[in-house]
Amino acid sequence: MNSPTRSVKPRQIMAPRAFLRKCRKALFTMKIADSTGVEMTGGSLLMRTLIFRRLLLREVLAPDEEYVGLLVPPSAGGILANAAVTLCRRISVNLNYTVSSDVLNYCIKQCGIRHVITSRRFMERFDFKLDAELIYLEDLREQVTLADKLVAALNTYLVPSVVLERWLGLHKIKFDDVFTIIYTSGSTGKPKGVMLTYSNIGTNSAAIDDILQLNSKDVVAGILPLFHSMGFTVGLWSVLSLDVKAAYHFSPLDAKVIGKLCNDYKVTILITTPTFLRSYMRRCTKEDFAAMTLVVTGAEKLPGDLLRDFEAKFGFRPMEGYGTTELAPIVALNIPTIRAIDGDPTVERIGTVGIPIPGVTAKITDLDTGRDLPIGESGMLWIKGPNVMKGYYKMPEQTAKVLRDGWYSTGDMAKLDEDGFIHITGRLSRFSKIGGEMVPHIHIEELLQTILAPEEEKPVVAVTAVPDQRKGERLIVLHLATDKSVEQIVKQLTAQGLPNLWIPDKDSFFGVAEIPVLGTGKLDLQGVKELAQEKLSVGSG
Repeated sequence: MNSPTRSVKPRQIMAPRAFLRKCRKALFTMKIADSTGVEMTGGSLLMRTLIFRRLLLREVLAPDEEYVGLLVPPSAGGILANAAVTLCRRISVNLNYTVSSDVLNYCIKQCGIRHVITSRRFMERFDFKLDAELIYLEDLREQVTLADKLVAALNTYLVPSVVLERWLGLHKIKFDDVFTIIYTSGSTGKPKGVMLTYSNIGTNSAAIDDILQLNSKDVVAGILPLFHSMGFTVGLWSVLSLDVKAAYHFSPLDAKVIGKLCNDYKVTILITTPTFLRSYMRRCTKEDFAAMTLVVTGAEKLPGDLLRDFEAKFGFRPMEGYGTTELAPIVALNIPTIRAIDGDPTVERIGTVGIPIPGVTAKITDLDTGRDLPIGESGMLWIKGPNVMKGYYKMPEQTAKVLRDGWYSTGDMAKLDEDGFIHITGRLSRFSKIGGEMVPHIHIEELLQTILAPEEEKPVVAVTAVPDQRKGERLIVLHLATDKSVEQIVKQLTAQGLPNLWIPDKDSFFGVAEIPVLGTGKLDLQGVKELAQEKLSVGSG
């Protein structure tokens, strides 16, 4: 059975054209700022973007250069660089600076990237060896001429928007054209280049604008990296193409700095993960979040204790949402009554990830037969709507595995309730089929975390699986040093009432120096599996 869609009619925004108009609307009022003290009005942002565009076309980009790499953090400079690349009518590829040079070079080679835009100050923190020419923002700044400034000023303050759009060639962009390529985290293998179109990004921005009733008083905390689809869609282009403002900081880890940023700029909207939110709750004051009306978490399940503790301290509940890179990324969202249309209290349900955004439909299918399942039954979550990606870049076989008749297979297990709210029940890649039964890794992992280190925020244990001739698959547990014996751990798992099939064998527990995680804080599932196989081979040797 398919989920009902929201009553708000979906619409599209052509982001680069909307950017020009919103900058014009905010000519002399702040549009973006960052934690280094940089502030830009709509007028100064547009003027600097047009200058940067002239420099790129004159000094850097070849006429046939389609993809441009960016290694920039969420900051005024990062926003400026992305906007300029888009106004050059090139496809931006924000690269993940938390991975190795080998992974970056894989992405660079696949897209045929010749130039990567970054800054010297930013690159001082890394030791990358990249197979592309680095273009430093500081060097470009020195090449600005008086003519560049005069032409940009004229186009910013005097030329009508319609004329400027045509002069820039923005009227030639089609909604189905690729806007950006965002690489997946690679948690389950090599990163895949997700092709997101102008329609994907534009409908996502329009949807949150409509259902959250955004306005010019709203200020977004731009702390998610721009190589993350949420950072790109919401932190970057929703800010540029809507009436909202933004205040940026280069790392979501700096809780105290982020608290001050929220206080200084009266931030109203914060989008983050439960892991980061727990840190903010402990290190930020109630005054820091005094202007805030919406906190949205995703990427992980929002724990009940965090929800209650946050509400007790700050006076409002964080909302849980759901999305994936392949869906631009927003699929569903809980909405607080204060933000809901006509104060509708029925658009929030604790324990769910919300109702699909306008134009988006969800359905649940049986894992074995593929048939649609009724309300309340758990199975594979499929999504259909204008947010579904164009496909994986140069990976037709991988694309065909997840796209079917306009529906995208999320890889997540879920169920729908009678009101259309989505309940995530697990991730397919985090299940094992043992003795014909689906065994959830995450549930076992959560219990083990509670047994081994209930107060620890970071993961101290990871559960994966390897092939097994007898059972089909065998559960493997990697854990940090502990004073508990394997016998004690297994006994406590049994006391929790787990089925015998769900309890790993005693010879399947392995101590490790660290649990593999990605730069985003998520478990590196591929790294966990490889480490498990390594431990097994050593043990059998």
